[in-house]
Amino acid sequence: MEKTLQNILGEIRRTNAPLSPDALDRIIRARNREVAGPVRYVAKKKLLPFYQEAKEHRPEQWRTWSVSPTEEALLVRTLQVKPRRTASGVATVTVLTKPWPCSSACLYCPNDVRMPKSYLHDEPACQRAERNWFDPYLQVTARLRTLHQMGHVTDKVELIVLGGTWSDYPEAYQIWYMHELFRALNDTGCETAVERESETRRKQYRDAGIACERDDLANWAAEAQARVTAGDASYNETVRSLYACGTRADSNGWAAAAQWQTATFSQLEALQRENESAEHRCVGLVVETRPDAVTPKRLATLRRLGCTKLQMGIQSLDERILAANHRGIGVDRMQQAFELARIFGFKTHAHFMTNLLGATPESDAADYRRMVEHPAFKPDEIKLYPCALVDGTGLVAHWRDGSWRPYTEQELVNLLAEDVLVTPPFTRISRMIRDISAHDIMTGNKKVNLRQLVDLELAKRAQPVQEIRSREIAFGAAANDELSLSEIAYETTNTREVFLQWTTPDNRIAGFLRLSMPNADYVGARVADLPIDAGEAMIREVHVYGRVAGLHQGGENAQHRGLGRTLIERACDIARENGYTAINVISAIGTRGYYRKQGFTDNGLYQQRSL
Repeated sequence: MEKTLQNILGEIRRTNAPLSPDALDRIIRARNREVAGPVRYVAKKKLLPFYQEAKEHRPEQWRTWSVSPTEEALLVRTLQVKPRRTASGVATVTVLTKPWPCSSACLYCPNDVRMPKSYLHDEPACQRAERNWFDPYLQVTARLRTLHQMGHVTDKVELIVLGGTWSDYPEAYQIWYMHELFRALNDTGCETAVERESETRRKQYRDAGIACERDDLANWAAEAQARVTAGDASYNETVRSLYACGTRADSNGWAAAAQWQTATFSQLEALQRENESAEHRCVGLVVETRPDAVTPKRLATLRRLGCTKLQMGIQSLDERILAANHRGIGVDRMQQAFELARIFGFKTHAHFMTNLLGATPESDAADYRRMVEHPAFKPDEIKLYPCALVDGTGLVAHWRDGSWRPYTEQELVNLLAEDVLVTPPFTRISRMIRDISAHDIMTGNKKVNLRQLVDLELAKRAQPVQEIRSREIAFGAAANDELSLSEIAYETTNTREVFLQWTTPDNRIAGFLRLSMPNADYVGARVADLPIDAGEAMIREVHVYGRVAGLHQGGENAQHRGLGRTLIERACDIARENGYTAINVISAIGTRGYYRKQGFTDNGLYQQRSL
């Protein structure tokens, strides 16, 4: 391994640049040919962990390699695994809450009793969660360790909390869960502290008799799962007996764990204050919910917890489709949820599904267009994915009687391409598939490269794509004098929004800001329930792209060049010109210090600057 690293460093010193994948592969293949034996001796994914381990635990050996800071940066670039993971400017860490009864029973939704509603235990994030007893501390520290070994900087972290409807969980569990997320971020960097705490956690779960191994969990849940799949028991009653109250003799461990899975707001707030200056800061915190669970009181609680973005399961805006699929939420309630989320400053991330029961490609295209164009909705982000048929769901009977069929691949690709083309420049399509394993899908799309197929179709059509993800500068670079600042204004039912963006001459996006100016009448009619007053504008998001850089260090691409500061100043000017006297920002815990430097002061659930 050391010889391979030396060969790679030699080539980096010769070229003074990171190696291309082909150049790296040639060096690795040449080294493997030198080593006798049938087993591959060197693999790319093992090289960076080997280098990091030597630097941290064998410093005398590492010093003999004489690696300069510049050479180390180029080496990490060369050996980094899945570089797009942090190309958007932050390291994303996804965690799952424990299984819990769901307040809905949608026709298409999986009923895996080992998982929160709608998730399957073979999905990658779900596997990680189950191995760690769904414990937030263990999930975060394990994921950050993996990202570090893959060569990613993890100083700025966006936490995504999945698990169905967040507000269905007891409030004490919600506070504890966030408390442990922040404790994990604050502890990361001190390997001894993390390992000591992690071992204590593991012992607690083992002593409670809670399994975490795949085969043990399969045996534990087999009988209960069979009853749910056969329709002899509901997901909710089964999960309640397994996790919520531990009525089964072998499920008492979860009831016992619930006794210590609690925390207070004062304890959480202490960790949040610590995270403001920690080495690993939370720059975004996302939870999942349902539109009918969005209320002013719950949104205020989410802000206290540190949340900045809501993922909402919309699925469709067609009342006929919603009813056929037992969604149980009307379009009017969805509109209220979007209005409240915007007025509270949250970024809105809508889940939208194609190919539901009763839909056609034509109706799906019209439905999607309505979501991105109607002033009641216009989400900031979208997860756009096709319905997949999973055993144990109510949709199976409709497939068997012929009343539902999956779209063909070409129908699906054409539909998604059309959806991308009508997506406005202020909206980002974050995903086009769910991470459901092919063997769990009875019929429907099983291709993990669906988005690539859509991109190929878009390339054939040669029409301009405005959607954000397609325009992200990612690994590209642009000098400040090559960037231009433009503004896109649009109306919603309760605000006037302005999307400010830095773009290159070819329309690649290097950074953006979402400014929201609430309608005075809307605020005045609901002022008792809202955390803002009339005359206050809101910055809902500031994002500058580029590879993640360490805090206070110069980064690559667009980060750390004053682009965010310029966006903020322009947003303040726009709000002032429109008669607003103050501007709030829905800052994440780890960005509070940054906004204080921009003239904002702490003000309840937000930070505020007088105009």
